[in-house]
Amino acid sequence: MTPKEPPLPHYEVISTRTAYQNRWTAVREDIIRRPDGKDGLYGVVERGEFVVVLPLGEGSAGPTVTLVRQYRYPIHERLWELPMGMWESRPDATPEEVAAGELREETGLLADRLVYAGHMFQGAGYSNQKGHVFLASGLTQGPTDRESTEDDMTCHTVLLADFEAMIARNDITCMVTLAAFTMLRARGLV
Repeated sequence: MTPKEPPLPHYEVISTRTAYQNRWTAVREDIIRRPDGKDGLYGVVERGEFVVVLPLGEGSAGPTVTLVRQYRYPIHERLWELPMGMWESRPDATPEEVAAGELREETGLLADRLVYAGHMFQGAGYSNQKGHVFLASGLTQGPTDRESTEDDMTCHTVLLADFEAMIARNDITCMVTLAAFTMLRARGLV
């Protein structure tokens, strides 16, 4: 049972301005008045909605998960991740369309079935970005269609047990991947 929540606090926006903007991201700076009457500053990173997909296959040794590995410039490391992304050029696309598209683009996989598990917020203390979590099954392999920014991306199918061992060893450090797997596992989908 969830405890009863107090009413949402009222924050008054005194002024707002876009401090930076490009095709993918905007940074908004709000001068606010908090519920206690004190003024403050909020920097908000605005980004479009994204999807993350756990491709669950069936190998001869048991269930498999397909991961991608790619270089992430802000941290100068390659990360193990579930396929994920957003379509800046198609803001009208449904999360299901984006999930199927990102899965195909990054891994070449086509899914007979996509199951929606729920949504999450990435960095709600500084960003409004919302993500949608999907489980993909009934997979068939086709060609990838990666963007030029994904040239170094590689695709790897591992046993589900090995995926969980990678999490336990802290080899997988992408919080979206970890949160998506946790949500899917908690819902009994994996």
